[in-house]
Amino acid sequence: MEDDAPVIYGLEFQARALTPQTAETDAIRFLVGTQSLRYDNQIHIIDFDDENNIINKNVLLHQVGEIWHISTSPADKGVLATCYNKTSDTKVMTCAAVWRMPKELESGSHESPDDSSSNTQTLELLCHLDNTAHGNMACVMWEPMGDGKKIISLADNNILLWDLQESSDKAVLSSSAALEGKGQLKFTSGRWSPHHNCTQIATANDTTVRGWDTRSMRQIYCIENAHGQLVRDLDFNPNKQYYLASCGDDCKVKFWDTRNATEPVKTLEEHSHWVWNVRYNHSHDQLILTGSSDSRVILSNMVSISSEPFGHMVDDDDLSDQEDQHQEEKIKEPLQDSVIATYEEHEDSVYAVEWSSADPWLFASLSYDGRLVINRVPRALKYHILL
Repeated sequence: MEDDAPVIYGLEFQARALTPQTAETDAIRFLVGTQSLRYDNQIHIIDFDDENNIINKNVLLHQVGEIWHISTSPADKGVLATCYNKTSDTKVMTCAAVWRMPKELESGSHESPDDSSSNTQTLELLCHLDNTAHGNMACVMWEPMGDGKKIISLADNNILLWDLQESSDKAVLSSSAALEGKGQLKFTSGRWSPHHNCTQIATANDTTVRGWDTRSMRQIYCIENAHGQLVRDLDFNPNKQYYLASCGDDCKVKFWDTRNATEPVKTLEEHSHWVWNVRYNHSHDQLILTGSSDSRVILSNMVSISSEPFGHMVDDDDLSDQEDQHQEEKIKEPLQDSVIATYEEHEDSVYAVEWSSADPWLFASLSYDGRLVINRVPRALKYHILL
């Protein structure tokens, strides 16, 4: 049964960390990390059964602290990393660690939602990404196409490249780079590019977006004043290697060609408050998802800067002469960029939006009050793109 109605799941704690299980391409699965000061924090493994439109969940204890960021290995379904708050002697540090979930949970369980709450299990710590010398961890990024052994973490003004050992129980710092300049320099987020043999990352600090070469750890491009206020998030177009999206506290989403980044290629101004997240669809890069403190999730169709700016090309043999002429006219006229849908199921700031790794038409959004909403791309648009 395919239905466009949203499916809503409520956690009893506040939450801001969400990720799809990247290595899982068959089952629709998301991981959510909680932020509770009073209770043990948790990672909720959310399995979405799209045939019956229901959510099954498993809960893992994350006893070390509030989860600020969560990411999963591209190669191993059972491995994930978290950035979390740790309080020691009145000082709060944000640390990062790599974990393994229990074997039986790796590929999705089929328990009914009611009986899973009683058997809370614990994550197994594989290793810490020891940042005592480098400051607070903002995020952890896995090499996108890799074997799950290369990780980059951003700690205050440092970029740290780690190699995980064979069993992932030790992380060795293989190289690093530091931001230099005046003032309090701190990274807010970063993304590892899937292009250029995975040798580039982009980072955001303050109002600036920078590109780095992971082999030399040198800066390769810099977009100063990319946004009027803090840059919150970045994402690379999966199909066009120089295209990058950014969003920030100026309520805007901007699209850049990093070869010539003096001006954005396009700017979206649909949100009325800080934009926390921007995500390209992995299969259809014209579909852009954004989440904001205005409590809304917006799905945009950015055809003009996508890898298919004229829709799908039609095979000439399939057309009669009359159709042929009509088709040619259609191809010459690019489709217009537009907002496809605005989703208003949240009542609090939307801190995270993510596409499913298994189903390109399905996405999840998470607001601070612990509400997770699973939505689908409207069917009419899906068929328009596919047909």
